[in-house]
Amino acid sequence: MRPRLWLLLAAQLAVVRGSSVLQQTPAYIQVQTNKMAMLSCEAKISLGNMRIYWLRQRQAPSSDSHHEFLALWDSTKGTVHGEEVEQEKIAVFRDASRFILNLTSVKPEDSGIYFCMIIGSPELTFGKGTQLSVVDFLPTTAQPTKKSTPKKRGCRLPRPATQKGPLCSPITLGLLVAGVLVLLVSLGVAIHLYCRRRRARLRFIKQFYK
Repeated sequence: MRPRLWLLLAAQLAVVRGSSVLQQTPAYIQVQTNKMAMLSCEAKISLGNMRIYWLRQRQAPSSDSHHEFLALWDSTKGTVHGEEVEQEKIAVFRDASRFILNLTSVKPEDSGIYFCMIIGSPELTFGKGTQLSVVDFLPTTAQPTKKSTPKKRGCRLPRPATQKGPLCSPITLGLLVAGVLVLLVSLGVAIHLYCRRRRARLRFIKQFYK
Protein backbone atom coordinates (compact mmCIF):
# COMPACT_ATOMS: atom_id res chain seq x y z
CA MET A 1 0.00 0.00 0.00
CA ARG A 2 1.29 3.47 -0.84
CA PRO A 3 2.62 5.25 2.28
CA ARG A 4 0.45 8.35 1.90
CA LEU A 5 -2.87 6.51 1.61
CA TRP A 6 -2.00 4.07 4.40
CA LEU A 7 -0.91 6.82 6.79
CA LEU A 8 -3.96 9.00 6.16
CA LEU A 9 -6.25 6.04 6.85
CA ALA A 10 -4.33 5.02 9.97
CA ALA A 11 -4.27 8.58 11.32
CA GLN A 12 -8.02 8.95 10.88
CA LEU A 13 -8.62 5.74 12.87
CA ALA A 14 -6.06 6.45 15.60
CA VAL A 15 -6.72 8.55 18.70
CA VAL A 16 -4.07 11.26 18.56
CA ARG A 17 -2.58 11.88 21.97
CA GLY A 18 0.86 12.98 22.99
CA SER A 19 3.28 10.34 24.15
CA SER A 20 6.41 10.67 26.29
CA VAL A 21 8.15 8.27 23.90
CA LEU A 22 8.46 11.02 21.29
CA GLN A 23 9.34 14.46 22.64
CA GLN A 24 8.86 17.35 20.23
CA THR A 25 10.47 20.74 20.61
CA PRO A 26 9.59 23.49 20.54
CA ALA A 27 5.89 23.33 21.41
CA TYR A 28 5.30 26.58 19.51
CA ILE A 29 7.38 28.42 16.95
CA GLN A 30 6.75 31.61 14.97
CA VAL A 31 8.72 32.12 11.76
CA GLN A 32 8.80 34.94 9.26
CA THR A 33 7.74 34.31 5.67
CA ASN A 34 10.49 32.89 3.40
CA LYS A 35 12.63 31.92 6.40
CA MET A 36 13.57 28.43 7.64
CA ALA A 37 11.90 26.43 10.41
CA MET A 38 13.46 23.47 12.21
CA LEU A 39 11.30 21.10 14.26
CA SER A 40 12.79 18.42 16.48
CA CYS A 41 11.49 15.03 17.54
CA GLU A 42 13.55 13.05 20.05
CA ALA A 43 12.94 9.32 20.47
CA LYS A 44 13.27 8.02 24.04
CA ILE A 45 13.41 4.40 22.90
CA SER A 46 15.74 2.50 20.63
CA LEU A 47 14.17 2.60 17.17
CA GLY A 48 16.52 0.36 15.28
CA ASN A 49 15.30 0.36 11.68
CA MET A 50 11.93 1.89 12.61
CA ARG A 51 10.83 4.83 10.49
CA ILE A 52 9.94 8.30 11.74
CA TYR A 53 7.00 9.97 9.99
CA TRP A 54 6.17 13.67 9.93
CA LEU A 55 2.55 14.74 9.53
CA ARG A 56 0.87 18.15 9.39
CA GLN A 57 -2.54 19.19 10.63
CA ARG A 58 -3.47 22.50 9.03
CA GLN A 59 -6.39 23.33 11.34
CA ALA A 60 -7.07 22.91 15.05
CA PRO A 61 -7.64 19.26 16.04
CA SER A 62 -11.25 18.23 15.60
CA SER A 63 -13.34 15.38 14.26
CA ASP A 64 -13.12 16.90 10.78
CA SER A 65 -9.38 17.59 10.76
CA HIS A 66 -6.98 15.23 9.05
CA HIS A 67 -3.27 14.61 8.93
CA GLU A 68 -1.22 15.35 5.85
CA PHE A 69 1.76 13.08 5.32
CA LEU A 70 4.84 15.18 4.57
CA ALA A 71 7.90 12.94 4.74
CA LEU A 72 9.56 10.09 6.60
CA TRP A 73 13.09 9.26 7.57
CA ASP A 74 14.42 5.85 6.57
CA SER A 75 17.77 4.47 7.71
CA THR A 76 18.62 3.31 4.19
CA LYS A 77 16.75 5.72 1.95
CA GLY A 78 17.02 8.92 3.96
CA THR A 79 14.13 11.33 3.34
CA VAL A 80 11.09 9.90 1.58
CA HIS A 81 8.53 12.57 0.63
CA GLY A 82 4.80 12.30 0.48
CA GLU A 83 2.81 12.96 -2.67
CA GLU A 84 2.04 16.55 -3.64
CA VAL A 85 4.80 17.81 -1.36
CA GLU A 86 7.39 20.35 -2.47
CA GLN A 87 10.43 18.15 -2.04
CA GLU A 88 12.92 21.00 -2.35
CA LYS A 89 11.59 22.70 0.80
CA ILE A 90 11.17 19.68 3.11
CA ALA A 91 13.94 17.45 4.44
CA VAL A 92 14.28 15.06 7.39
CA PHE A 93 17.63 14.10 8.87
CA ARG A 94 18.79 12.28 11.98
CA ASP A 95 21.09 13.52 14.72
CA ALA A 96 21.64 10.66 17.21
CA SER A 97 18.20 10.13 18.79
CA ARG A 98 16.76 13.36 17.36
CA PHE A 99 14.94 13.57 14.03
CA ILE A 100 14.84 17.05 12.51
CA LEU A 101 12.18 18.29 10.10
CA ASN A 102 13.69 21.14 8.09
CA LEU A 103 11.29 23.50 6.29
CA THR A 104 12.77 26.16 3.98
CA SER A 105 11.09 29.23 2.46
CA VAL A 106 7.99 28.81 4.59
CA LYS A 107 4.72 30.47 3.59
CA PRO A 108 1.65 31.40 5.67
CA GLU A 109 -0.11 28.32 4.24
CA ASP A 110 2.56 26.15 5.93
CA SER A 111 1.13 27.11 9.32
CA GLY A 112 -0.33 24.24 11.31
CA ILE A 113 0.50 21.59 13.89
CA TYR A 114 3.32 19.22 12.97
CA PHE A 115 3.47 15.74 14.49
CA CYS A 116 6.18 13.12 14.42
CA MET A 117 4.98 9.53 14.58
CA ILE A 118 6.20 5.96 14.72
CA ILE A 119 4.18 2.90 13.69
CA GLY A 120 4.11 0.14 16.25
CA SER A 121 2.25 -3.13 16.30
CA PRO A 122 -0.55 -2.27 16.08
CA GLU A 123 -0.75 1.22 17.66
CA LEU A 124 0.48 4.55 16.35
CA THR A 125 2.61 6.68 18.65
CA PHE A 126 2.53 10.43 18.17
CA GLY A 127 4.54 13.25 19.61
CA LYS A 128 2.67 16.07 21.31
CA GLY A 129 3.03 18.28 18.27
CA THR A 130 4.70 21.57 17.37
CA GLN A 131 2.52 24.48 16.32
CA LEU A 132 4.09 26.50 13.53
CA SER A 133 2.86 30.01 12.79
CA VAL A 134 4.19 31.75 9.68
CA VAL A 135 3.76 35.53 9.65
CA ASP A 136 4.91 38.31 7.36
CA PHE A 137 6.38 40.34 10.20
CA LEU A 138 7.61 39.13 13.55
CA PRO A 139 6.36 41.11 16.54
CA THR A 140 8.97 43.40 17.95
CA THR A 141 9.79 43.13 21.61
CA ALA A 142 9.43 46.45 23.34
CA GLN A 143 12.63 47.48 25.00
CA PRO A 144 12.18 48.18 28.70
CA THR A 145 12.57 51.81 29.55
CA LYS A 146 15.59 52.53 31.64
CA LYS A 147 14.79 54.34 34.80
CA SER A 148 17.19 57.09 35.66
CA THR A 149 18.89 56.30 38.90
CA PRO A 150 18.88 59.34 41.16
CA LYS A 151 22.36 60.42 42.09
CA LYS A 152 23.26 59.80 45.66
CA ARG A 153 24.12 62.94 47.47
CA GLY A 154 27.02 62.76 49.87
CA CYS A 155 26.40 63.83 53.37
CA ARG A 156 28.13 67.12 54.12
CA LEU A 157 29.21 68.00 57.58
CA PRO A 158 27.52 71.13 58.78
CA ARG A 159 29.79 74.12 58.84
CA PRO A 160 30.37 75.58 62.29
CA ALA A 161 28.28 78.64 62.79
CA THR A 162 30.22 81.88 62.87
CA GLN A 163 30.17 83.12 66.41
CA LYS A 164 29.68 86.77 66.94
CA GLY A 165 30.90 88.76 69.96
CA PRO A 166 33.79 88.03 72.36
CA LEU A 167 35.32 84.58 72.10
CA CYS A 168 36.77 84.65 75.64
CA SER A 169 35.27 82.31 78.16
CA PRO A 170 35.74 82.62 81.98
CA ILE A 171 38.41 79.94 81.88
CA THR A 172 40.33 81.77 79.19
CA LEU A 173 40.14 85.04 81.11
CA GLY A 174 41.34 83.31 84.27
CA LEU A 175 44.33 81.85 82.44
CA LEU A 176 45.22 85.23 81.00
CA VAL A 177 45.06 86.92 84.44
CA ALA A 178 47.16 84.19 86.04
CA GLY A 179 49.76 84.55 83.30
CA VAL A 180 49.94 88.31 83.82
CA LEU A 181 50.35 87.84 87.59
CA VAL A 182 53.17 85.34 87.09
CA LEU A 183 54.94 87.77 84.79
CA LEU A 184 54.56 90.61 87.32
CA VAL A 185 55.84 88.45 90.21
CA SER A 186 58.80 87.30 88.11
CA LEU A 187 59.55 90.90 87.18
CA GLY A 188 59.37 91.98 90.84
CA VAL A 189 61.71 89.21 91.92
CA ALA A 190 64.14 90.10 89.16
CA ILE A 191 64.13 93.80 90.20
CA HIS A 192 64.63 92.88 93.83
CA LEU A 193 67.57 90.65 93.04
CA TYR A 194 69.11 93.32 90.83
CA CYS A 195 68.82 95.87 93.60
CA ARG A 196 70.45 93.55 96.13
CA ARG A 197 73.33 92.83 93.79
CA ARG A 198 73.85 96.52 93.15
CA ARG A 199 73.89 97.39 96.87
CA ALA A 200 76.30 94.53 97.55
CA ARG A 201 78.57 95.81 94.79
CA LEU A 202 78.50 99.35 96.17
CA ARG A 203 79.45 98.10 99.66
CA PHE A 204 82.33 96.14 98.15
CA ILE A 205 83.62 99.20 96.34
CA LYS A 206 83.40 101.39 99.44
CA GLN A 207 85.36 98.84 101.44
CA PHE A 208 88.03 98.63 98.70
CA TYR A 209 88.72 102.43 98.74
CA LYS A 210 88.88 102.88 102.49
